[in-house]
Amino acid sequence: MRQTVNLNRKWAFTKEELKDPAGLPETRYWVNLPHTWNAIDGQDGGSDYDRRRCWYVKELERDELPAAEKYYLEIGGANSSAEVYVGGVKLAEHHGGYSAWRVDITQGLKESGVIAVSVDNSPREDVYPQMADFTFYGGLYRDVKLICVGESHFDLLYHGGPGMNVTPEMTGCDARVRVEAWVCGPKAELRVRCVIRDGEGRVAGMCEAAAGEKLPPVLLKNAHLWHGRKDPYLYTAEAELLKGDEVLDSVRLRFGCRSFAVDPDRGFILNGQEYPLRGVSRHQDRWGAGNALTREHHEEDMKYIMELGASTVRLAHYQHDQYFYDLCDEKGLVVWAEIPYISRHVPQGRANAVSQMTELIVQCSHHPSIAVWGLSNEITMNGAEDPDLIDAHRELNDLCHRLDPTRLTAVAALSMCDPAAEYLKIPDAVSYNHYFGWYGGDTDMNGPWFDRFHREHPDTPIGCSEYGCEALDWHTAHPVQGDYTEEYQAHYHEELIRQLFTRKYLWATHVWNMFDFGADNRAEGGENGQNHKGLMTFDRRYKKDAFYAYKAWLSDEPFVHICGKRYRDREEETTRVTVYSNQPEVELLVNGRLLGRQRSPEHFFYFNVPNQGESLLEARAGECRDSCRIRRVEKFNEAYRLKEKGAVLNWFDITSPEGFYSLNDRMSDVLRSPQAGALLADCLRQLQEGLQGGKVMGFDMTPEMMKMLGGFTVLRLTSLMGAAGVQLTKDQLLELNAGLNRISRT
Repeated sequence: MRQTVNLNRKWAFTKEELKDPAGLPETRYWVNLPHTWNAIDGQDGGSDYDRRRCWYVKELERDELPAAEKYYLEIGGANSSAEVYVGGVKLAEHHGGYSAWRVDITQGLKESGVIAVSVDNSPREDVYPQMADFTFYGGLYRDVKLICVGESHFDLLYHGGPGMNVTPEMTGCDARVRVEAWVCGPKAELRVRCVIRDGEGRVAGMCEAAAGEKLPPVLLKNAHLWHGRKDPYLYTAEAELLKGDEVLDSVRLRFGCRSFAVDPDRGFILNGQEYPLRGVSRHQDRWGAGNALTREHHEEDMKYIMELGASTVRLAHYQHDQYFYDLCDEKGLVVWAEIPYISRHVPQGRANAVSQMTELIVQCSHHPSIAVWGLSNEITMNGAEDPDLIDAHRELNDLCHRLDPTRLTAVAALSMCDPAAEYLKIPDAVSYNHYFGWYGGDTDMNGPWFDRFHREHPDTPIGCSEYGCEALDWHTAHPVQGDYTEEYQAHYHEELIRQLFTRKYLWATHVWNMFDFGADNRAEGGENGQNHKGLMTFDRRYKKDAFYAYKAWLSDEPFVHICGKRYRDREEETTRVTVYSNQPEVELLVNGRLLGRQRSPEHFFYFNVPNQGESLLEARAGECRDSCRIRRVEKFNEAYRLKEKGAVLNWFDITSPEGFYSLNDRMSDVLRSPQAGALLADCLRQLQEGLQGGKVMGFDMTPEMMKMLGGFTVLRLTSLMGAAGVQLTKDQLLELNAGLNRISRT
């Protein structure tokens, strides 16, 4: 009978090359798994980011192992390439850092109990991801186990899968459950029996067949449906390998009975009902731990996503820990699962993309929470699609439908990608990563962009796979795009909620991101090595105000929240205070006196508060209460203003003398002046030449498109130039600004 031994404790770790993998390294320190050597790397913007090959070595006491005929080493995740040695003999290698894999070490254990694993985190042209805006952590960052089985057992080597699969297919209220089981070793006189139990443990169905033969389907009449957060009901399939009455091996998988579809007009359909997918994206890392997360970390992340009220989570940009998919099954979150085929297409990596997609599907297809297999993310970052990229998407799409005919495929497209691009015609659904209002343009461009896509491509389901803006502990009464303040992030998300959540044809929307995450190449916002678009901080200690904007729209848990708690010192005589609540009415008290009472169908409430001395603010919504203090100061508290050295040009670097133009002005305003227009003519020419086919954000530069571009500030337009391959330096931008400063608006 199968036994599993956890091997997480006491590994000898070294960053030096191991000359003899048959013994312990001379220079070593002891670590417990999960472990990454990059836990705090990249936090200065990348100078100490350590991408190399390291070694983990463990001595097993062979006489303490369970008696078995076969031993398999299971590695939950080793980023990004790894080799396994037993007794100094190389037994296997694996490329792709985010999926589980196993190695038969039976023969090696007969000679030695020393297991050595080399983990190589250095870049390779044939392994994805190639480049991306997140830290590539190296290490054995998930559990390592020893699985001990008999000579005949359920297959443990088929792409790291469980050796069985469960596929429920719905016909009306009934589920036809197809069970597949793969057996290794001698099969004579063996049979496989699968018992299906309901959520209360009662037998709901059973099937049986000789080992190696196809199991008959099991019919569940009036199946209890898995229905998202409303009712995430789970069945369990227990497969047993039998010899007479003796159980030689067993595997258990949970599954759910549900049907889903994506309609271009109605959005996501779950069990025949419209079920709006509104949620977040998640990376699997956190401050001080990197990607070496414990179960408690995963559970805490899930707790916050559930509190927000999300109905979906995009698990970006790679396969996540099986435990988190389990939690999504239990909690009812609809999942977009994907592989790290991201940012850069290389022909040498195509086989690896196919391998990682195969592992993702084989290991995860039993999870009822997963609705979509993501083929790629922003894959045209380095330029337009080419024939090999298109063919690679066709291969991945066909692979997904062959291995799992029940689910949809999707891509997340770069904002600049032409909606008519050939590779976007391949998947079942399309989503776009748009940052209008942060990297360029205005927040009010988002809804119209999707309306136009929906109008011009009415048969293509469209969603928003990324949107967001960065915020740290910076504050202002006058938030502007690009200032990294918590106030601008709150404003941005208020606007995006209004636009995205009211368009039901959007099949899914995913905030980028639920949590701040490691991004070794970033040096901005005043805290390097992170992407700060999260609704919560990297350490999970603080929920930014924007978190509560989503909670107000998505959660049924009554609450009220006063924004700006970290913005205490205020110089304005009258200050605006924003309150979020999912209750119909909110009242605000100042020093115990009622200031006002408001009702809002949008869940956002705005109060103008006299700012005198020190004031205690209290918001009330039904039985809910929240409070904070503000204080009048004579001068702006400079501790609230972002100051960073050596960064890219930001809005606060730009001089804007009254009555004159600057880079902070909108293009539509600047171009009204012939003199200012002439100053920008060269920039516009380079932009148009750099963008293929004269397209911007995927659309022809029609008068309507030019009107949209008019909403960009001059500074943000230069970010488009960067995407077009024309990068202006900080000095060039300051010189351009100085020229605009000399041109009067009159």
